[in-house]
Amino acid sequence: MPAPLPPEPVPRGGEVRVKTVRETIAVHSDQNQQFIDVTKPVRDAVSRAGMRSGVLVVNSVHTTVALFVNEYQPALLHDLGELLQKLIPRRAGYRHDDPRYSDCDRGNGHAHLRSMLLGRSVSLPVEEGEPVLGRYQSLILAELDGPRERRITVQVLGE
Repeated sequence: MPAPLPPEPVPRGGEVRVKTVRETIAVHSDQNQQFIDVTKPVRDAVSRAGMRSGVLVVNSVHTTVALFVNEYQPALLHDLGELLQKLIPRRAGYRHDDPRYSDCDRGNGHAHLRSMLLGRSVSLPVEEGEPVLGRYQSLILAELDGPRERRITVQVLGE
């Protein structure tokens, strides 16, 4: 196991001042299941926050939406959609969809389960005022019960 790196020292004669900025972004979907690239609006929010260095947290405030980082490539996203359908098919007898067990009338048990599988938040470092992403990486919102208007929160903690 590699040894941990020593912490960076606080500059002499001063404190590191940390600030937090939070913004909400609206995202519109037009399909029941859809993958939307939200990298640009998130980058724009980080830019408006004016932080040089820090941590970015992007969070969905919905239980049938997921967020993840991967390549935004149509064939790959098609494959992901097919995989989700195989792993968690729609209308497969979920208790959440059954009025004997649940008060939900949307029949969206599959969307809740898919969201739990994929996750609803992403944390990324911020360096030089930009989220740190690899060459082919994008921040992707997975709409799992659309079409609807959704909201994600972007919070930057840094200096």
